[in-house]
Amino acid sequence: MRLLLATLLLAFVVGIQAQWYMFPVEAAQGAGDMWHAYSDMKDANWKNSDKYFHARGNYDAAQRGPGGKWVAEVISDARENWQGNSGRGHEDSAADQVANRWGQEGNDPNHFRPAGLPDKY
Repeated sequence: MRLLLATLLLAFVVGIQAQWYMFPVEAAQGAGDMWHAYSDMKDANWKNSDKYFHARGNYDAAQRGPGGKWVAEVISDARENWQGNSGRGHEDSAADQVANRWGQEGNDPNHFRPAGLPDKY
């Protein structure tokens, strides 16, 4: 019985620890997802689309796994803290954070998609 319990515990611990090496890979890929969404936002230059691109970048990054979700939170928080401290508007920054969290939680970014935004985005 002790041998069985020890084996199950070891399998559980090894199973959890086996993915630790993926965290930095997921974080790097997630940062790329965030950059891609930012680039698309600049390319689209579409009125009232920034919340969609915030949600999409965070969603794509979070789908990578724990590393992607972590980097999405770090990048989003840093950007919004900078924007809030630069005098660009606390209300806009708060609204961006709503879209950021929406995407990080795995919700559909199309919730924020503006009418008429080309399908390529």
